Amino acid sequence: MRPFRQPLVAATLALSLAACGPQETSQPAVSAPVEDTRTPAQREAERTPYALDAAFARAGQDFGVPADLLKAIAHAETRFEMIQGHEEFPGMPAASGLMALRGENLVEGARLAGVSVEQARTEPEANIRAAAALLASWAQAEGIAREDVGAWAPVVVRLSGISNPEAQAQYVHRNVYGVMREGVVAQTPAGDVAVSLMPSQVQAKFASPSVRAQAAGPDYAAAIWRESLNYNARPTGAGGGVQVVVIHTCESSYASCWSWLVNKDSGVSAHYVVNESGSEISQLVTEASRGWHVGATYVSSLNGDQMTHLEGTSVNNFAVGIEHGGSASQTSFPAGQIEASAKLTCDITKDNAVPRDAYHIVGHGKLQPYNRTDPGANWPWAQYIARVKEICGDPLIVDSDNAFNDAARASFTVPSTWTGSSGTAGYYGSGYFFGNTASGATDPAVFSFYSATAGTKTIDAWWTQGTNRSAAAPFEFVNAAGTLVKTVKANQQTGGGVWNTLGTFTVTVGWNKVRLSRNTTTGYVVMADAIRVR
Repeated sequence: MRPFRQPLVAATLALSLAACGPQETSQPAVSAPVEDTRTPAQREAERTPYALDAAFARAGQDFGVPADLLKAIAHAETRFEMIQGHEEFPGMPAASGLMALRGENLVEGARLAGVSVEQARTEPEANIRAAAALLASWAQAEGIAREDVGAWAPVVVRLSGISNPEAQAQYVHRNVYGVMREGVVAQTPAGDVAVSLMPSQVQAKFASPSVRAQAAGPDYAAAIWRESLNYNARPTGAGGGVQVVVIHTCESSYASCWSWLVNKDSGVSAHYVVNESGSEISQLVTEASRGWHVGATYVSSLNGDQMTHLEGTSVNNFAVGIEHGGSASQTSFPAGQIEASAKLTCDITKDNAVPRDAYHIVGHGKLQPYNRTDPGANWPWAQYIARVKEICGDPLIVDSDNAFNDAARASFTVPSTWTGSSGTAGYYGSGYFFGNTASGATDPAVFSFYSATAGTKTIDAWWTQGTNRSAAAPFEFVNAAGTLVKTVKANQQTGGGVWNTLGTFTVTVGWNKVRLSRNTTTGYVVMADAIRVR
């Protein structure tokens, strides 16, 4: 059984272990809604630590759908998150709730369940009941034996909306029935059990995936090549080539995502799709070709005024797009997915000489903010980019904006006596801090970095230059024991917009520091922007 800890949007609901397993009782007809007759007080009283599992059980009982099947679909679609999805691809409506109901399925399911569309969209139990009612109505129409869990596979596929036969088979056998065979327990952040699905030997009565050799991706051998015809040639010259990597969420499951992107009628594509666990990646378009994944022209002001030469041109001209199974509204992303994606992004940036920073590895919503939000507020940007750099063997950079730092390895602190700015061009990251020099000042800006081993490191500093900068800015290296090892005085009137070597120092295990002091000749400023540890 696969345990995992998953933050749940409606974590007041969790599970009843006694309700696990298929429901095999006789069921009411689904031609009329089956209403939840409990009063609000009764519903509130049943919000125990086990209520979400009980909600699956009630829906299964009321509509004659195996409760474990409902749980497995919720896991395949949302990992038990109560998502409020967004449109990612034209023609694919946004998904809502634990069961990822879309469009007409949401409307019809709500009608059959006797709940409003808004309830089915926003309330966990109403969403489960809408999906159960819809599945039950289809099962009744097709004459499915309710107690035969494997026979439900065709209506499971219908609910998913997947039309590609290979993706259908993958979704059914691996994602839905696969998790029923393995079992899964979901926990809240506090460690309480939220959903329990016990392992079973159930087998889907559905065509198995075709047995054939799957070619490796032409640019990334760890990927499976599933060619999309939705691409064209990149422009030549400075406006073409690969210059950024764009991070997306599919707003759907992995199988649904790649199958839609290889459908020639969808009119969209991405270069890669990473599945929810990180165990599989599909490559759909070669990196040399222009995929169709961002519906916007480039606006440099949305991206830190970087790459102004691309202003007003289609982002697709110069971007590689990576889709991820999941939703922009989810509260976290699986560690395996982040790791697999970071390895892929490292490979793309290495092959195409793309800088590994927050301006060249960007979110879809950042470049197309008027109608896209993916990959969402909870994509771990600092950790992700730090991991990409680590995989690629890049030096550690400590930025003056902690949004760009991996908190486990790097941090920056600055007293209120310093001023943040981005007024001088040539800064690193999103800006810098400056402090007025003052004799005897004891309030340095501090760049901290963690070293797991003792040894020597070369440290470089980045600043913007100017005539009002100090010619003797004091950079103090302090090891993890708190010992001041050396002070280096740097001339910040020159060397702007590049890395300047401060020296090579002996680091100790733990948090080492580079402090930039204001204690130097008065009448100037010192600039705290970024350091690099190599």
